[in-house]
Amino acid sequence: MQKLKRILALLGVVILVGMYVLTLVFALSSNPNANNMLMASIACTVIIPCLLYGMILIARVLDNRNRPDGDAETKDTASSDPERKKSARG
Repeated sequence: MQKLKRILALLGVVILVGMYVLTLVFALSSNPNANNMLMASIACTVIIPCLLYGMILIARVLDNRNRPDGDAETKDTASSDPERKKSARG
């Protein structure tokens, strides 16, 4: 699961960098539709990360909803004791 999260995070970074590059390309191009493409690219650069952040927050809430009341914290932040963290990771 941890490997999947890292792969998805890397994919998100690549998509964001691609959007920033496209924004620059659209700003510098002389295409008649360049202004519309630039505005759409800037909007996506702002909206998509906000939507992803909201989806992550909702996923955390839904994940914690299924846990018992005493175990609402995640495994990594459950304790500051390093030995307990090692045993929780498996």
